[in-house]
Amino acid sequence: MRILIAEDDPVLADGLSRSLRSAGYAVDMVADGESADSALTAQGYDLLILDLGMPRLAGLDVLRRLRGRGSALPVLILTAADSVEQRVRGLDLGADDYMAKPFALSELEARVRALTRRAAGSPQNLLRHGPLTLDRAGRIAAIEQTPLDLSARELGLLEILLQRAGRLVSKEQLVDHLCEWGEEVSNNAIEVYVHRLRRKLEPGGVRIATVRGLGYCVERLPDSA
Repeated sequence: MRILIAEDDPVLADGLSRSLRSAGYAVDMVADGESADSALTAQGYDLLILDLGMPRLAGLDVLRRLRGRGSALPVLILTAADSVEQRVRGLDLGADDYMAKPFALSELEARVRALTRRAAGSPQNLLRHGPLTLDRAGRIAAIEQTPLDLSARELGLLEILLQRAGRLVSKEQLVDHLCEWGEEVSNNAIEVYVHRLRRKLEPGGVRIATVRGLGYCVERLPDSA
């Protein structure tokens, strides 16, 4: 899952990015509203964390432009102004949630999980697919309650595939949702990640199918319980 943080306080932005990366998210950061608007125009994201008080273009204007383009991207607003008027303006412009500074990182992470679950149409923390489960809060995957030893990148890949179970996910979509700016991840690298994940899932009866030239989808093996 890929998140854009639009925050002009470098200390706060760095703390947010470290926390979210440790939770398994890919994170890009910008420090002004114009850069945020440009990034949102050029790149697809799973969530925007948006500070209202940014230079060059105010956060509310970034939000207004985003919704004006017809985007349904989940938006979590951050602001130091904890006023009813500010909350109402942001929510009326299309924000999905709102946090006033200062805040606890654990609460922000919980709100991020809730917003991304809702956007993906899967409101539960626990994703199930046959014998396979993925606890998105604890970042633990298991087959028949036996934990799997997965890397952060493999967990991210699995989450994307499970959220779209039964649907094809292209290599390009996987790169867009798994990788940050500056990461050189080729289609061949995605094939390697899929191969590693496939080897860990198949003994438990879960298969990642490849549709040549189109992408991947996760499915049960025919003889699995």
